[in-house]
Amino acid sequence: MEHLDRGVVAVPGQAGGVFVSWRLLDSDSANARFDVFRDGTRINTRPLAGATSLLDPKGTARSRYSVAMVGAKGDGERSAPVAVWAKGYLSIPLSPPADGVTPAGDHYSYTANDASVGDVDGDGRYEIILKWDPTNSHDNSQTGYTGDVYIDAYTLTGKRLWRIDLGRNIRAGAHYTQFLVYDFDGDGRAEVAMKTADGTIDGTGKVIGDAHADWRSKDGAVPQRDHTGARVLADGTMVAPMQGRIVNGPEYLTVFDGRTGAALATAPYDPPRYPGGNPTPEQLAKSWGDGYANRSDRFLAGVAYLDGQHPSMIFGRGYYARTAVAAWDYRHGKLTERWLFDSAKPGNENYGGRGNHQLSIADVDHDGRDEVIYGSMAVDDDGKGLWTDPLYHGDAMHVSDLDPNRPGFEKWGVHEEVDRNGHIGSALLDARTGEILWTKPATRDAGRGLAADIDPRYVGDELWGANSRDLFDVHGNAIGPAPRQTNFAIWWDGDLLRELLDGTTIYKWDWHKGIADPILHPDDIASNNGTKANPALQADILGDWREEVIWRTADNRELRIYTTPIPTTHRFVTLMQDPVYREGVAWQNVAYNQPPHVSFYLGERTASEQAQ
Repeated sequence: MEHLDRGVVAVPGQAGGVFVSWRLLDSDSANARFDVFRDGTRINTRPLAGATSLLDPKGTARSRYSVAMVGAKGDGERSAPVAVWAKGYLSIPLSPPADGVTPAGDHYSYTANDASVGDVDGDGRYEIILKWDPTNSHDNSQTGYTGDVYIDAYTLTGKRLWRIDLGRNIRAGAHYTQFLVYDFDGDGRAEVAMKTADGTIDGTGKVIGDAHADWRSKDGAVPQRDHTGARVLADGTMVAPMQGRIVNGPEYLTVFDGRTGAALATAPYDPPRYPGGNPTPEQLAKSWGDGYANRSDRFLAGVAYLDGQHPSMIFGRGYYARTAVAAWDYRHGKLTERWLFDSAKPGNENYGGRGNHQLSIADVDHDGRDEVIYGSMAVDDDGKGLWTDPLYHGDAMHVSDLDPNRPGFEKWGVHEEVDRNGHIGSALLDARTGEILWTKPATRDAGRGLAADIDPRYVGDELWGANSRDLFDVHGNAIGPAPRQTNFAIWWDGDLLRELLDGTTIYKWDWHKGIADPILHPDDIASNNGTKANPALQADILGDWREEVIWRTADNRELRIYTTPIPTTHRFVTLMQDPVYREGVAWQNVAYNQPPHVSFYLGERTASEQAQ
């Protein structure tokens, strides 16, 4: 895990004063105690041994706060003093890329999109890595040109460190650019890794590949076997339009320096769309299921400790039909491929068509090494298939210790494919073996699903999805109406239940009445990715164990970081030092964004459990 500082943050309290919170670190002793200083003067009468937070009733918007751990030999080193977020949030000013015009004459502008965090300079504080999407970004099933995709880096003080232009040969859309921010080589500073192409310009202005190459399809159409995005000719042939699609040209994997944006290492991207890199539509269709890159250009990515000690990059391609997942290492300035799993390889046929619109990483077999959960299938740390289920494709899944009374992790997911036995809309699985614990039916695509502890009367997390109006316990029993909110769940208030984050609002689930009450709804902000309605990022990036949320403003001129102003009695090590959670933050921006989960059960215990 990365080295982090105390992450002190101060915001106006709900009923006045200033609420101050800070990180408890994995390196701290279990009985670590803290002092809090306002403007250099200690404000607690005795060292704080409980929650790593304090409400200062005498604090004002002009106060500055620092924290020190009290050691056996006296006061420890004080953290750097921080100012109060007077408006309740931290503003990061943004500079959108310039508007553009496509070769077809269509105008587009830019929207601040998904974000991630990493400590790019090794000072113990996170920086923000932000993707800019053009307003003409497209789903893979759609035709048309898109503008370039840009990646920026910002400090929490609002300084832009660099900008990467991915160039004309990387198409814009939720399924194309999955970027990883992590310290892959162990030097204490985070790198940024993603798929690149001819014409990508790094943060120092250096071009990757051929600066003049243009691999975009200009016009025309190709016959294809699938109805998605196609039109039918008079003779019955289905044809997919090709304008703006990229089905030829070299593809690269590049690792960038997190401090400067400079390209550190570049290798041919694996898994490739086709050996040799330039398939015909017929070859592409035979390999992936269609000839116009709807299936072959569905990318996923993640970070996994495959040897139990060092982080590796996971880059996946395809999930509707063929599924290919590659593991890469970045060590000593070089990129090397660790392994490639491919459902097209003999013996792996049952792993085809099982992928989700996102993945998860966790040590599901508890051998000290991570596995890749890729929808209705999992790949072991050595690149071999671990298990596969005929539940097919899904839009959302959640992996954690959802049932604390059952050994190991569980996986909750929603599905959209119909099998021979009918349509399974959602299912709870054993994440180690793939054993199906229980399922719920559906009559159509179940496009949303969530797992979170929102009702203290029942053991473990509650589970729900778009295929049912019921809320289920971990045993599959209907326990009441499900929330309408099914996007994100967040630890925000003072208890151990998780709140609901949907669009630009945080809700508290009232389990007595079965309704969601809004508790935070800021003005002038916007969510991302259409109906997915996710924030730029949700993560425990500052303060105590509760999570922050980053939204963009509606005019794309700011990112705003919100942190909870609510006191708590609970004390946990920062969630960013839990491996499943930290890896979840790394893959949160991938395709259909999902919230991160922890490796342990973090929720309320029932009355009977507390009595025991």
